[in-house]
Amino acid sequence: MTQHNARWRAFSAIALTYVTIVFASTMSFLVLTSISDEFQVTLATVSWVVIIESLIVAAFLLPLGNLGDRLGRRRVLAGGMALFGFGSAITGLAPTFALVIVARIVTSVGNALVQSIGTGLLVASFPPEERGLAMGAQTTAVSVGSATGPFLTGLLLDVLSWRVIFALLAIPSAIAVLLVLALIPPDEPATSSRRSGAAAVLLSVAAITLLTVTINNPFDWPWGSWPIATGALLTLGFGAGYVRTELASPTPMLDLRLFEIGAFRTATLVRWIGFTAATAMTLLLPILLLSVLKLSGGLTGLIISTLAIGMGLSAQIAGRVYDRVGPRVPTLLGLGLQGIVFLALSFVTVDTRWGWLMLAAFLQGLAMGAWNVPNSSAMLGATPPDSFGVGGAFTNVTRTVGNVVGQALAAAIVVAVLRNQGFDIPLGEIEDTPAAAASFIDGWRLAFWVVSGLTFGLAVLAARLGWAETSEPT
Repeated sequence: MTQHNARWRAFSAIALTYVTIVFASTMSFLVLTSISDEFQVTLATVSWVVIIESLIVAAFLLPLGNLGDRLGRRRVLAGGMALFGFGSAITGLAPTFALVIVARIVTSVGNALVQSIGTGLLVASFPPEERGLAMGAQTTAVSVGSATGPFLTGLLLDVLSWRVIFALLAIPSAIAVLLVLALIPPDEPATSSRRSGAAAVLLSVAAITLLTVTINNPFDWPWGSWPIATGALLTLGFGAGYVRTELASPTPMLDLRLFEIGAFRTATLVRWIGFTAATAMTLLLPILLLSVLKLSGGLTGLIISTLAIGMGLSAQIAGRVYDRVGPRVPTLLGLGLQGIVFLALSFVTVDTRWGWLMLAAFLQGLAMGAWNVPNSSAMLGATPPDSFGVGGAFTNVTRTVGNVVGQALAAAIVVAVLRNQGFDIPLGEIEDTPAAAASFIDGWRLAFWVVSGLTFGLAVLAARLGWAETSEPT
């Protein structure tokens, strides 16, 4: 077998793992209304079905990336997919909302294992001069999952319960495990794998968890209250403690000296804030379509799928542009388009036509593909080859921290408006209460003002900061 064939065989196995977990993640947003109706819980509560996944993945990606470097990436990737399939199946069987969350935790650990390994394993399979091509191909695989997830889920929701849809995820998960074992050769553990102690792991988990809970505010504390202030201060304290612990370690989980590299530092900032803003659309658009505009599941899934189609199209172009001119130009174009789309979405009303929303979703997909591919390529280009496992995990943890913060922020804004106007009700009741639908639109508008401002501000920063690519700290 030629080396070219070997790397594309490995890619096909890795791609299926990404298609499956992304399918499930995008699917989860569409079933929130159904879960809310069955268990009679509000947006603030049911949003934890997706927030808990982002939280677990963000908290454990780096430690698990280190595990892959130490134990072998192929083995960890297969184990992660097996755990993911098992957790998805028991989610569909959970009799209470609390057990749904427990099952989602199990699923999320498997998701974290896959994401911690997949990117590093993919990058290690391709030569440096094809890194942009590899990242573009990975983003296309993600786009396939993102496109098929909402579309098929929307169609299935019209005939099946959300429980059956979750249980069916066990099938592609099992196939992915078999392909990983069959198509990816066994790998030896990295000789220079990084090993952080329990203190660093616990500090990073505590910081990410407290940040999420503080922003989401599930206990409805006043924003100026002492619990909120305490959560913010503890988040900063745990974060600072993690940095000190890693800097003092001779073999840190993440070599923080990477942040001395301009490309790595800039790409991290862009990735974090970019996904913080972008995830607002992922969370809120299905609720708008199903609970406010009262569209069918099939049409809702079709609209949301256009975002992934746009992302897949632009990802291939952006990967090749990155290989030719570097990350700055495609990043600025993508962020500029994202800011324009979000500003336009702030003018949505209960009378907005669904075709306009489909166009907005497609344009946002183009925007994300344009800035995401060069961003991840720049981060990995600044990572030493013997740390591709933890480096790949860090690209995913940065994205996931952005997602979890963005989901918590968007939900908090909309929930605050709904509560302030007296509509803290299950999502299914919004469509039967015109005043509640109008209140949701008020929260939507405020949320998209915030994320459009974040995106435009980020574009200005990205234009001014350094992007020089090197894998040696300066």
